[in-house]
This record gives sequence, C-alpha cells and structure tokens, in this order.
Amino acid sequence: MHIAEGVLSAPVLISSAAITVSGCIPGLRKLDYNNMPRVAVFSSAFFVASLIHVPLGPTSVHLLLNGLTGVILGWASFPALLVALFLQAVLFQFGGITTLGVNTLNMALPAVIVFYLFSPLLKKKSKVLVFIGGFSAGFVAIFLSSLLVALSLFFTGKVFLNAARFIFLTHIPVMFIEGVITGFIVVFLRKVKPALLEGIVK
Repeated sequence: MHIAEGVLSAPVLISSAAITVSGCIPGLRKLDYNNMPRVAVFSSAFFVASLIHVPLGPTSVHLLLNGLTGVILGWASFPALLVALFLQAVLFQFGGITTLGVNTLNMALPAVIVFYLFSPLLKKKSKVLVFIGGFSAGFVAIFLSSLLVALSLFFTGKVFLNAARFIFLTHIPVMFIEGVITGFIVVFLRKVKPALLEGIVK
C-alpha cells in the first residue's frame, strides 16, 4: 500500500506531510527511554510484515500490523511507522522520500484511531472481548488505511478513481486476515505480558 514517487499532486504531498509532522510531535513527547524498546519492536514488525508483497494487478497487497502497532503504541505509532517507512524507502525503494509524509499518514492515523476505539477492550478479563478488540483494531486499521490511500489518489486526480477503487477492494481480504492475526496476538499478550496493552498514551 506504499504510494510511489511521481504519482501524487503537490497539494496532497504537502498537506499530508504537514499532518504527519503534527502527529509525530505528540508521539515523540510520549516517548521515554523505557518505551524505546517497545517502539523499536513494533516498528520492526511493521517493517518486516509490509515487505512481503503479493502482486495483484496494478497494485500489491501485504500485511501491515498497523492496528496492532496502534493499540500498543498510541500516538507513538507516528514516529515508529515513519522510521520504518523511511528505511523501506531508502533500502528497498518501497514508497519514496517525497511520499514519506503521505505514506506515514495513511498508516499511522488509522493506528491512532483504533487505539482510542478499541484499546479499552484489550484491558478486559474476557478473552472473547480481548479478541474482539484486537480483531476490530486490525480490521478497521486496514479499512481506514485503504480508504486513505484511495482518497490520496482521488484528490490527486479523477484519473486515479479506478485505481483507488481497485486498491480498496483488493484489501478487503487483508482486513479480515489482519483482524484475525491481531486478535490472536493481543489475546496472547494479555496472557503473558498484559503491561504491553496499557499503551504509551495515558
């Protein structure tokens, strides 16, 4: 779901970069020395998961784990995903430097949203409720990321309307897969390391 360079219009790139910087500010303020290992782990998980692409027509699909990152890191998802996307752009030419702002926004904003929507469920004693919270976080994060990518293309020009629609539709199966994966992971974490689900944002 990385948008390559040379596709988006300048207004979309500039506005997205500005919003990403605005999101990184509270994220960086929440970080301290004790939280850095947690941020590094989930930044690395996103880095690895989104490297495995399955080509599908003019686009490709892959896992993101931004829902899982969101419910664990909260606002710190912005700097965590920014670093991962920067390294992907530099090392593997996925995305690009000029599109770093929009790609980060499309991944990190849904992560923050699902943190506020579903992290309370992850603190419940019921495994069913914890799984539902995790599944919802994974599903909704991919849904919102796909929607933001589609909107980024649409606001660049109506010529990208079909591509935007195709990208969203091809990620519907990923929404369910990521939801299931996130659900099982948070149930496991709730059992072995419940402190991780407390989140950085208080």
